[in-house]
Amino acid sequence: MRIAIAGLVLLACGVSACSKHDAPDAQSADKFIADVNAELLAKRPLWGAAGWAAATYITDDTQKLSAAATEQELEFDSRTIEGAKHYNGVTGLKPDTARSLMLIKLGSSMPAPNDPAKRAELARIAAKMDANYGAAKWCSKDNAGNERCLPLQEIEKIVDNADQSHSPAEIAAAWAGWHATAKPIRDDYPRFVELMNEGAREVGFADTGELWRGGYDMTPAEFDREIERLWSQVQPLYEQLHCTVRNTLNKKYGDDIVPKNGLIPAHLLGNMWAQEWSNLYPLLEPYKGVASLDVSSALKAQRDQEYQRLLAAYKGKPGAVQLADIAHQADSAMAVKMTRMAEDFYTSLGMPGLPESFWQKSMLVQPRDRDVQCHASAWDMDLSVPDVRIKQCIEPTEGELTTIHHEMGHIYYYLMYQKQTPLFQRGAHDGFHEAIGDTITLSMTPAHLQKIGLVRQAQTDQRALINSQMKLALDKIVFLPFGKLVDQWRWKVFSGETSPVQYNDSWWALRARYQGVSMPMARAADDFDPGAKYHIAGNTPYTRYFLSFILQFQFHKALCDAAGYTGPLSQCDIYGNKAAGEKFMAMLAAGASQPWPDTLEKLTGTRKMDASALIEYFQPLMDYLAGQNKGLSCGWQEEGKF
Repeated sequence: MRIAIAGLVLLACGVSACSKHDAPDAQSADKFIADVNAELLAKRPLWGAAGWAAATYITDDTQKLSAAATEQELEFDSRTIEGAKHYNGVTGLKPDTARSLMLIKLGSSMPAPNDPAKRAELARIAAKMDANYGAAKWCSKDNAGNERCLPLQEIEKIVDNADQSHSPAEIAAAWAGWHATAKPIRDDYPRFVELMNEGAREVGFADTGELWRGGYDMTPAEFDREIERLWSQVQPLYEQLHCTVRNTLNKKYGDDIVPKNGLIPAHLLGNMWAQEWSNLYPLLEPYKGVASLDVSSALKAQRDQEYQRLLAAYKGKPGAVQLADIAHQADSAMAVKMTRMAEDFYTSLGMPGLPESFWQKSMLVQPRDRDVQCHASAWDMDLSVPDVRIKQCIEPTEGELTTIHHEMGHIYYYLMYQKQTPLFQRGAHDGFHEAIGDTITLSMTPAHLQKIGLVRQAQTDQRALINSQMKLALDKIVFLPFGKLVDQWRWKVFSGETSPVQYNDSWWALRARYQGVSMPMARAADDFDPGAKYHIAGNTPYTRYFLSFILQFQFHKALCDAAGYTGPLSQCDIYGNKAAGEKFMAMLAAGASQPWPDTLEKLTGTRKMDASALIEYFQPLMDYLAGQNKGLSCGWQEEGKF
């Protein structure tokens, strides 16, 4: 998800410190930073406009515009970094100036070489990969020989198999169809990595992975140890859930498809990337019929009511075209309603309403007339206005409702740190940005869902609690190993440990090791399964999501404490609590103006990321799973061990 314009850009070489004849000092450093911030204010809206056009109107022309804007960003990144390096060793710097220089030198997630031709090549490859993902379709023929071409959203409905209507063979075909769409960028990726690594080395890092890990106010080695520490805290939770899921799928599909003691085939887990398994909840519901948590049905019913209202208002007998128009209007009205629900939660905490331009310029449903990139993202187009937007093809499902709350977290982070200087208009670290909206969704308890009319009656007994926790764990706990391994794969690629010929094998080795999942079928040498995930094609660092799934529970606990809540953490709902809202807004307003441990400490009282709140939250479910798994052989084959 897009949390900021990529570049920390522009060396204003009118700054005298850029000249080799001038000795840099603290005063010239202040001016350099002021000039960089001024240029960012002027340039970011232009880069944002080009990116927005390329994502919401995919054509050759918008690709060219996006590539040109990206090239300009990369050029400014390179020159600004060179300017910042003039101040290495300068003493007497103001704290804000020193921090700004550090952030500049860390650059962007796409470090570019100083060579103009190589920068242009990097920008072209980036635009091509992004567009390939956005416009990709799986084309296949039915039994009558008729070809149909499906975009990702339609393919996902087969793989998600939420209604359990598709066979393993049908799901596998859809899975393979989408993953094949990444093949066109397979040969581009090694060159993309090579160019970024050259840019990273020019900044002073060994490779791009080391640069990415340098953005957490600690050394890359310290960061690696921190990730491993956090994973060690949550790994037992995941292994217990994996054991229960594998046993259930084994009973459904048999030993030939899902082995009792082995890896789970990735396509059978209800998600294209097997990163979240909530679509399996009907199979795994601990206590059948105890409490209805079918939010998707409630949302779809509301959408259908809107469709019937519009149909009744139509004058005359509608034809096929008119019916399609009415359906699109109903989809649009429901998308706006769901987005308003998300806005309402944030405003209930005391945050401001969204600017009118958000509603005018956001893309909330899939247009009927063009290819777009439906992957949900939040955009800070111009914070001086402010112009903030969301790009998402919203459908009336619980997953989409959760996603719009997540994206709204980015939007409100943008709005809260709007008064910071441009270089500080970012999250305390990128995991913070991803955690904000998910923190809000932790308050969407069954009681809260009843309050807003999405479940009929919220039960609060132990069985209802276990049901709700199972449903949430199939997202929150299941995601953790996937959130960790995506960048582990990339860091091995960036460092050269994984060569291009090993791309796919390395990907599946990591997925087996951390997730306990296997490829659905044999993969060919030219397959590029990592590229079928947006964040690889779009070059978005992914460890931020792993961190966010830890942080959101820390944030939730701190906000519940601020609200004066004293009950079980899993039942806390901060909706409408202004005390919690004030504490939350204070954290968001700091942006990146200080090291993230300072920001974390002000909200939570601790300077370390920690999974203890997550463990506390899910303890009832863990106790339940321990009983369910008694007598089962849990774990999976990995390097000859279970």
